[in-house]
Amino acid sequence: MSLDQNEIDLARSELDTARRALSAEGHAIAALAEKVGDEFARAAAAVHACAGKVVLTGIGKAGIVARKVSATLASTGTQSIFLHPVEALHGDLGRVQRGDVAIALSHSGQTDELLRLLDHIKSRGASLIAITAEPDSPLARNADVSVCYGCVDEACPLGLAPTVSTSCMLALGDAIALTVMKMRSFTPDEFAAFHPAGSIGRRLLKVREAMWFRRGEWLNVASDSLTLGEALVEAERDVPRRSGAVLLVDEDGRLSGIITDADLRRLLLTGPAESLLKRPVAELMTRDPKTVRADDLASEAMAVLNQYRVDELPVLDGQGRPVGIIDVQDLLALKTFNDERG
Repeated sequence: MSLDQNEIDLARSELDTARRALSAEGHAIAALAEKVGDEFARAAAAVHACAGKVVLTGIGKAGIVARKVSATLASTGTQSIFLHPVEALHGDLGRVQRGDVAIALSHSGQTDELLRLLDHIKSRGASLIAITAEPDSPLARNADVSVCYGCVDEACPLGLAPTVSTSCMLALGDAIALTVMKMRSFTPDEFAAFHPAGSIGRRLLKVREAMWFRRGEWLNVASDSLTLGEALVEAERDVPRRSGAVLLVDEDGRLSGIITDADLRRLLLTGPAESLLKRPVAELMTRDPKTVRADDLASEAMAVLNQYRVDELPVLDGQGRPVGIIDVQDLLALKTFNDERG
């Protein structure tokens, strides 16, 4: 992209405007922490206790914020939808049911399209939470709970474009969503279930979901009582594709060691292959290797691989028996993790 230098110079001359906007929004949001009290607690309690769904509504810029807050609620364990005030008055009001909680966003608290909706929401048996500036606005007075952020000056040079006010709405909506998330004891597993795609979903993958080599499926396992040659033959039996390591197990099936392709190459440099294959594998294997559990996060497995500069990690069940092996290439293929070993 080619930019005219005059355009760049003009933008540079207005950087103070950007700094003032960021400072104004940041200070306004920081000040909200002091205003979080009983009304906020009542709002969070109402959302947590909601027997139906949480309906977010607003118009204009407040409507855009409402959509985002609804999405945050939905992704953190609270069923939520966005309802456009005008569309609601033309049929979409049927989406609101008894037991729902509606959250209406408006800076002035006097938006006509929103105020016309309030009685209809209540007549449907839903509770109403307001997020607005002043407690004496029509929206706040008609709500069951009102969370107010007070009078703020917009960062817009004209004092008109919604900036500081919408930032406050968004921050309060997010704060409610995260408070309820904590009240629900929402777990990483549940978060992963709601985010199966993208980088978030990949980072929340469990080892069992990321590993390619599983018992009965490409996993090389042999008894530690065999010779190296016998162990290699046993590990290859009925395995259509081999990993870069053989897992050795004791008589109870628990992991006792590992021998990798790299180990074999080093061993072959020490003497004739024929005599090497006749040696007990227990003398040659790496005992007590680093391991992970099937329910560990794949990101934790990658951290171990990077820290100890190894390529394979045995995956164990609760009794110490191998159920798989996770290879560094399994994780790099997800395009979320980096090989930091250099």
